[in-house]
Amino acid sequence: MSERRYSDEEVAAIFRDAAEGQGTGALQRTDGDGLTLSEIQSIGREVGLAPDLVTRAALSLDLKPQAMSETFLALPIGVERIVALNRTLTDAEWENLVGELRSTFRAKGRLSTSGAFREWTNGNLQALLEPTATGHRLRLRTTKGNARPMLGVSAAMLGMSLVTWGSAVLAGQLGPALPGVAMLAMMGIGLFTATALQLPSWARLRGRQMDDIAARVALPPG
Repeated sequence: MSERRYSDEEVAAIFRDAAEGQGTGALQRTDGDGLTLSEIQSIGREVGLAPDLVTRAALSLDLKPQAMSETFLALPIGVERIVALNRTLTDAEWENLVGELRSTFRAKGRLSTSGAFREWTNGNLQALLEPTATGHRLRLRTTKGNARPMLGVSAAMLGMSLVTWGSAVLAGQLGPALPGVAMLAMMGIGLFTATALQLPSWARLRGRQMDDIAARVALPPG
């Protein structure tokens, strides 16, 4: 099997992450064919980067979490990250992960175990540690609990206002019905807009939090 070679972008990311871990700057030198890990470590030594930091930064590239999302009416209402760790988390690492989950999401949550499965939950927020053939897989997921009903109610209000408007037109009673129709439509639009404006920022925040947790737990202690 040929040795893994890293592209220019990957080399830049490795040096950046390793430099941040050591608190120094790093030079980048690549060629069109990419670099092997040993070549990257050699370059890192020239600028004072410890080989183990370079190795951890390179390993993190292959442990990027899989990002998934759930949508409703084209809006994000659920966020999920899945990362294959390719190793087995120790009891101490799981306890550290739970502590980080509680700190990040400011929630005590509840712990449960079912056979080889471990779980931390707080409402719709869940962290599940699943066994695989190569170790463990970490699954982080959450949903915005009130998003679907709020969006559904707002859509129903808008639909009802249209039906009422149509019925009033057919009955020749649009004038008397118009204030009520307009108020119902405005309430539906207002509720939908208020909910819709919150969801993208909520999803981005939860995604960043999960990415940070997944990135830290993916690498073995060093």
